Amino acid sequence: MRFLLLLFVCVPLSAQEFKIPIWPSGVPNQLASAPEEQREPRDIMWITNVTTPDIEVYLPTERSATGQAVLICPGGGYQGLAYNWEGTDIARWLNSKGIAGIVLKYRLPSEEAQPKPYLAPLQDAKQAIRTVRANATDWNINPEKIGVMGFSAGGHLASTLGTLYHHPESDISNELSNISARPDFLVLIYPVISFMDDIGHQGSRNNLIGENPSTEMIQAFSNELNVTEDTPPTFLLHSRDDKSVPVLNSVRFYQSLNKHQVPVEMHLYPHGGHGYALGLDQGHLKLWPELLAQWLSSL
Repeated sequence: MRFLLLLFVCVPLSAQEFKIPIWPSGVPNQLASAPEEQREPRDIMWITNVTTPDIEVYLPTERSATGQAVLICPGGGYQGLAYNWEGTDIARWLNSKGIAGIVLKYRLPSEEAQPKPYLAPLQDAKQAIRTVRANATDWNINPEKIGVMGFSAGGHLASTLGTLYHHPESDISNELSNISARPDFLVLIYPVISFMDDIGHQGSRNNLIGENPSTEMIQAFSNELNVTEDTPPTFLLHSRDDKSVPVLNSVRFYQSLNKHQVPVEMHLYPHGGHGYALGLDQGHLKLWPELLAQWLSSL
């Protein structure tokens, strides 16, 4: 599959860092009137109105590479992307462990931008993981060791990819269609999992499927209901005092995975709240990345 690299225009950042548009032949499910992308370089790089989805690839040195790769979905309530806080910072940390970190800049659902807004993030995630697999040899990645990681609403996208990677409505026929979109593992950090009334994150739900969704649509994107025996092994992390995304999101996903005998490891902290990323200023929470590193090395 090495020839597939010729299909993409790379934007080099350094020898081991570069960007690739994931839809080089044209972005599907997008209106010509879509608003322009906006970036707010505050303490956290905040990106909205994504119209050209891409992946920013961070590769470890060949000598230290484990062959694993992680596609990273930053959070932001399906309204924006906390791009560096839950994206590029994470990719650089993964590199320190010999793991390729690949940040997905995915489209945010919008009636102004897409005919079917609820499909756009999943379409981008599926195309992104196929792009990584297509280039695995050139990037020194094992195509059977590619997982997806998501924070908050990015965790909803990651868990949607992990449970609905075969979703026929989100498929786009192109040169990568025959490559599997199934991630080999899931890493879900304070994730939105459910859109059910009792535990769902209202903002993420409203932004993805609208303010008055049908019961069928709510259930279709409540990923604790979509787990099967084929769902990938999963690492879950959450805090009990998370006031934005209730900890029961992770608990219910854990229960569904356990019911279907899918390998799962979950860590619940009594304190930490929401949105702490690597947790470097959070006392004992800053140790969670090492727990993930141990889990990844055990796969």
